Amino acid sequence: MKSFADKVAAITGAGSGIGRALALELARRGCEVALSDIDPATLAETAALCAPLGTRVTSAPLDVADRAAVYAWADRVSSDHGRVNLIFNNAGVSLVSALESAAYEDLEWIVGINFWGVVHGTKAFLPRLRAAGEGHVVNISSVFGLTGAPNHGAYNATKFAVRGFTEALRLELDATHAPVSATVVFPGGVRTRIARNARIRAGVEGTIAATEEINRETFERNCRTTPDGAAIAILRAVSQNRRRVLVGLDAHAIDLLVRAAPAASQRVVLAAARRMAK
Repeated sequence: MKSFADKVAAITGAGSGIGRALALELARRGCEVALSDIDPATLAETAALCAPLGTRVTSAPLDVADRAAVYAWADRVSSDHGRVNLIFNNAGVSLVSALESAAYEDLEWIVGINFWGVVHGTKAFLPRLRAAGEGHVVNISSVFGLTGAPNHGAYNATKFAVRGFTEALRLELDATHAPVSATVVFPGGVRTRIARNARIRAGVEGTIAATEEINRETFERNCRTTPDGAAIAILRAVSQNRRRVLVGLDAHAIDLLVRAAPAASQRVVLAAARRMAK
């Protein structure tokens, strides 16, 4: 997909962060956008920002963990726009908790959004992308889909799952010469609201800060990449039909370290977690 002009893109988690930045950048490039988010207020803000850019914009509140709701939204997008060319499964949440003490309620919550949300979005829209004759599935994993980290095991599990799901999907699409492709995205630290919306529980002693507020401030202080920069990198990767895209210098550094020295990379991650806790 060399150009996004006159295409139709559906975006989950479009109320803020990378989702909002993708919506705005696509609208600037002449792409119609169908937006969704669980927060109606921030979703309305994104739609209002896109509206003056001269392309068609629709929006709908959506919980991506609700399979029936995602399929109903896909039907609505197809009806409102006439076709769909791209689905960006971007909605995601974070859980900071030691795995041993993690509550099943929290585990089910994060898996429902981060993994099942991606599955629902992919399966609901993929037939529509095929019908359009040209399509792309973009699933957002994380740098934590490249390496494990203490107190982020549940988040790691969902983002590793998104990685495996999307890589397998890409191979299946390639094997069948489908008119659709797939890209998995590994953002590093991006200045989004994910830390503000995270569930923060008790962590392993010595690897987590003392309060929820300190945890969030520490995360945000270490985020170097803007959502706008992330969106541009993602769309560049789609236009080049890349299988994977690393967003941010930190993502490139971690990917290189994990590939070059897998065992040593875990020691580095543990040392960094301890330094951040101090």
